[in-house]
Amino acid sequence: MNIWFISDVYYPDEAGTAFYMTKLAEHFAKTHRVRVLTGKPKYNARGIPVPRVERRNGVDIIRCLDSTLDKNIFILRFINVFVSSSSILIRAIEYIKKDDIVFVVTNPPLLPFFIGIVCKFHRAIFLLKVDDVYPEAFVATGMLKAGSFFDSFLAAANRMLYKKADLIFVLGRDMARLARGKAGSHSQRVNIVPNWSDSDCILPNPKKNNTLLIELGLTDKFIVQCAGNMGRAQAIETIFSAAERLLFKTNIHFLFIGSGQKIRWMENRRKDGKLINITLLEQRSRNDQQIFLNACDISIATLLPGMTGAGVPSRIYNVMAAGKPIISVAEADSEMSLVVAEENIGWVVSPSDPVQLAKTILEASSSPSTLEKMGIKARRVSETKYSVNTILDKYDHVVEAIIKE
Repeated sequence: MNIWFISDVYYPDEAGTAFYMTKLAEHFAKTHRVRVLTGKPKYNARGIPVPRVERRNGVDIIRCLDSTLDKNIFILRFINVFVSSSSILIRAIEYIKKDDIVFVVTNPPLLPFFIGIVCKFHRAIFLLKVDDVYPEAFVATGMLKAGSFFDSFLAAANRMLYKKADLIFVLGRDMARLARGKAGSHSQRVNIVPNWSDSDCILPNPKKNNTLLIELGLTDKFIVQCAGNMGRAQAIETIFSAAERLLFKTNIHFLFIGSGQKIRWMENRRKDGKLINITLLEQRSRNDQQIFLNACDISIATLLPGMTGAGVPSRIYNVMAAGKPIISVAEADSEMSLVVAEENIGWVVSPSDPVQLAKTILEASSSPSTLEKMGIKARRVSETKYSVNTILDKYDHVVEAIIKE
């Protein structure tokens, strides 16, 4: 029996899905035969030559034919998805056998449908790892119109997909609600297993000693940081509007670190609005997280209205590991906002309310003792509820139960 991990992205990419699928595969390779079907690097490692077949940390990696066109252009991204998913499908038909356990991630959205068919045909065990929920994510980001033919078609197709999966892994309670609704009478197959924090290698460090802030000349500022994906699902516009309202507060500075579809808009808005209180930096390696996640007083994580349940930003767990309070700019019933509120490690602000966000930042900047207490709590939670061992144990428990059956 093989355990397969099917993902469009994998090592050496470090983007969220690639990182977590790589670590999961390598974890299970310690006790099982693990194989991976994936494409070529297409994020931070894009263009790096990689072998078609290799063995790394006990995992047999098979890289399929792929397209690496500019993912920020919709039609080119669609071509990438179609080429990669079709190539992985062909290999899956060839390699997957009866009783194999197959993990497949929901992004890109074509891939799980292809793999679900292969698993059904070969009588393999089909495990769906939900990183994004469709069509909800498409509707929230404006890529599909609510109630349109394609919205209805995708909704029906995904209901069928969720009902066919033997087990479903979701990242939070809000995502579980959507998944259970799609799974219908099979809702008991939904398991909540969040992503983990790298609390073993990310530790709190004083801002005054931060080499990035020293380099930028920002050690004397109150730093509000937003790090990670600056894509369609993030309410970046709300943060910029808040920054514009806080231009008069010369001690407050906004630091954005990342990449994504909205980067060009951010650069233009910063220039046109003369927002001198904003610094934009390119995406940095995960190996640099110890430095850049500590380069702030408070961190912002954000999701657009309508994204509740459709996605859970994994960045918050490493922000917590760095001992930083969080402003969740998202709907109150999102997993991110629930964690921030329940653990008392920050503030929750509507993604449609830049005025309230500006007020919250002002409140935070004038409450250093509150920030310190929240940061200590955040670190403690990352070490207990979201440590890598805690989360991997949850996967082990479920997968071992399947093997015993």
